[in-house]
Amino acid sequence: MGRVIAIANQKGGVGKTTTAINLSAALAEKGKKVLVVDTDPQGNTTSGFGIEKNELENTIYELLLGECSVQDCIIKDKKSGVSIIPSNVNLAAVEIELIDADKREFILKREIDWIREDYDFIMIDCPPSLSMLTVNAMTTADTVLVPIQCEYYALEGLSQLIHTVNLVKERLNPDLDMEGVVFTMYDSRTNLSNQVVDNVKSVLQQKIFKTLIPRNVRLAEAPSFGMPINQYDPKSAGAEAYAALADEVVKNRR
Repeated sequence: MGRVIAIANQKGGVGKTTTAINLSAALAEKGKKVLVVDTDPQGNTTSGFGIEKNELENTIYELLLGECSVQDCIIKDKKSGVSIIPSNVNLAAVEIELIDADKREFILKREIDWIREDYDFIMIDCPPSLSMLTVNAMTTADTVLVPIQCEYYALEGLSQLIHTVNLVKERLNPDLDMEGVVFTMYDSRTNLSNQVVDNVKSVLQQKIFKTLIPRNVRLAEAPSFGMPINQYDPKSAGAEAYAALADEVVKNRR
């Protein structure tokens, strides 16, 4: 049975998509069968694997509307070894289109259940909001992984996200748990990064990954070439960090 991890934070720009792409690719490099589900209408995870998102016939939008099967919209990225359920801007309309849908919080779960046993890990990249798409992801997931940027406002909104996780656990998915918090854009040269890490550790009663994802130029460049960091620059600090995070995630099996 595949382990489903939702990567969520309603704040944008915290390294959520970067983590979805590069953690998935690092897990695949370790021989794991990995599927990434892009539930963000921006489709950045999709394009981060070099997929031309605006030319796709079947995406998660068609899947959620019941216009295609889950098998129809899976794309295999031969370079990274990761399979992808892609997204594009059409997904922005899905909340309105599904407003009267029966049990709409469970649509993604019903589809993923068909293929769950085919993968070791299914990573869901959530949109930067606490929307119906995020609720669908959390209803499908076993755990939630939260990237936090090492900046002054790191804790802002985090309590709201944890409250949402607890609400979903209480009402929709009693098995949902926290995978943990991972710090991104860490700069060991600044006092601020170290203060944020210490501050979050003292406030947050959650698992915090030991791996710190550095602020890394190569990591920032990789998406524009449609490659995960372990292909774009396998010897970079970013690639090494996501490989270490993948090790932690594998050991984190419940």
